[in-house]
Amino acid sequence: GDILDDYLRTDGVWLLTRNKQFYKTNNEKECAEKCEAERNFTCRAFLFTRKKLQCLTLAENAKMTVMFTSRDAVLYEKRIYLLQCKRGIGTDYRGTEAKTWKGIPCQKWAEKIPHKPNYTPEKYPSAGLEENYCRNPDGDESGPWCYTTDPAMRFDYCNIPECEDQCMQCNGEDYHGEVSRTESGLECQRWDAQEPHMHGFTQRHYPGKDLKMNYCRNPDGELRPWCFTTSPKKRWEYCNIPRCSTHPPVSGLGSQCLSGKGEDYRGRVAITESGNICQRWDTQFPHKHGWIPDRYPCKGLEENYCRNPDGEKKPWCYTTASSVRWEYCTIPPCDRTEQAIAGTNNVPVQVPLTEECYRDKGQSYRGTISVTASGKTCQAWSSMVPHRHIKTPDKFPDADLRDNYCRNPDGDSSPWCFTTDPNTIWEYCNLKRCDDHTQE
Repeated sequence: GDILDDYLRTDGVWLLTRNKQFYKTNNEKECAEKCEAERNFTCRAFLFTRKKLQCLTLAENAKMTVMFTSRDAVLYEKRIYLLQCKRGIGTDYRGTEAKTWKGIPCQKWAEKIPHKPNYTPEKYPSAGLEENYCRNPDGDESGPWCYTTDPAMRFDYCNIPECEDQCMQCNGEDYHGEVSRTESGLECQRWDAQEPHMHGFTQRHYPGKDLKMNYCRNPDGELRPWCFTTSPKKRWEYCNIPRCSTHPPVSGLGSQCLSGKGEDYRGRVAITESGNICQRWDTQFPHKHGWIPDRYPCKGLEENYCRNPDGEKKPWCYTTASSVRWEYCTIPPCDRTEQAIAGTNNVPVQVPLTEECYRDKGQSYRGTISVTASGKTCQAWSSMVPHRHIKTPDKFPDADLRDNYCRNPDGDSSPWCFTTDPNTIWEYCNLKRCDDHTQE
């Protein structure tokens, strides 16, 4: 792979550091080679200036010293020195943990008291034996260790967590690693940038999706993490994130009844609400589809059971009727339904009167009109059929995007909705403005 893949890039910054070496190079790759070959100190990062073509190899990274802005400079930090976790048995661990799992401080690798070491920086110059940090110079199967400062205990192991973010579980929806190149080697565009590609995947619209820097992510339920690229010719591309060898922890067996939208439903209902038998998820007849069980290992796509893999309003399935592609299923609700909860209260349930008119731009409208000005039925906000969109209830939690009711989540001139007409994406709703003199 590219030598720069081992570095984390940050544009427009400079590090204040004493221990550095100056070189004249033509590009960042040549500067990275200087860092790899550095023998004056352990090179943890390098700075490259585009105008002067100047290369500075550094003994410190941003975690160890002061950083400030410098328009012409680019900082590249070795990823291995930023990780505070271990991969495999941790022979490449270069973090700063310096005590054993029992809490005993480690002895410095270069010292001989209280224990005379077999592994020293002189004997093993490439093992990272700096200070008193936990290391694994001998490939011990139990992971990083150190000589201890307790005269009664020569050495002990350190408690270094596994790097879970170096691989992905399921489809990588929870991947929080720092891979920032696509599978073909293109550098990713920053999520907070709109060049060279304009998009709607911003931290504001997707607050829980960790869209930071230019790291590969999967905010929209794709097959695996992806990013927009810095190439104007390629809008986006998947990233090559390996699957974790360990399976994700199983949180129960999944629900056997309907709670919320039923995304965790793992029951055996296999018939739609109109009585059609469900098509098996692992077949493409009578309907071709993309919800293939092997591709989506954590969605519970077994047999022909009703499921909700895409955040619809409730579980559904493709049907065995060639004339009906898919339908919702009727799933028994979980025991404590809203009615049951309301019934246990002595306080009478007050149903607020909803207005069928709007004030100002209608952002406070909470009525139940679900028809557009031209008479089209509204599409449910949680549905992606017939129109895919980003105006979903979880992205706009304060906008009350229930069912298919007209709403104004984005500050438009009046309430609107996506329509169930495949040829019309959206329209304003059939609503009147409230009389300004009406008492609230």
